[in-house]
Amino acid sequence: MANRFFLKLVILGAPGSGKGTISNRMIRDFNLAYFAVGDCLRDHMKKETKIGQEAKRYIEQGKLVPDNTINELVVNELRERFKQKSWLLDGYPRNREQTLELWRQPEEFRPNSIINLIVPDDEIIERIKHRWVHLPSGRIYHMIYSPPKNPGFDDETGEPLTQRDDDKPDVIKARLLEFHKQNDEIVKLLREKKIVHDFEGRESD
Repeated sequence: MANRFFLKLVILGAPGSGKGTISNRMIRDFNLAYFAVGDCLRDHMKKETKIGQEAKRYIEQGKLVPDNTINELVVNELRERFKQKSWLLDGYPRNREQTLELWRQPEEFRPNSIINLIVPDDEIIERIKHRWVHLPSGRIYHMIYSPPKNPGFDDETGEPLTQRDDDKPDVIKARLLEFHKQNDEIVKLLREKKIVHDFEGRESD
């Protein structure tokens, strides 16, 4: 009997590139298990696992969670929860060392396709700078594409909306610079493996 083929995807894209929208569509259309590393890390912190406690210590000090902790989390989850499955990995790898660690794993746990979303920075800034949020509920509005009924106020509670610091143009530009610095190195490494598929555009369709 022929070995069953499993689709193992990584999606790469800047903040505001439409990564979440496209991920949801691919999960639905290809029946993929979804591995969002950020959500998984928060779940470990909530459950106070060894990895969760370690990550929390760094975050409370305002530091990035180190690569070895993130690598351990991802490798353990792939081996325990995603073995013999088709999956989409979101939020990893984020730098060169994480990429190299992923390729140190046995082939069954390595991606066989990379989705690289390429959206111009000016489009990303335009998308994000119009985003406002109702902090208590997490409801997000876009002042052009999905505005509130009453400008500046939440539809359900009437409470004022807030623009997060991360959504302000100067902060977005700084985040994009850092993203490109790390992502360009990741993509360069992965192009050598001939599994990178670029998707360019200004729409998330």
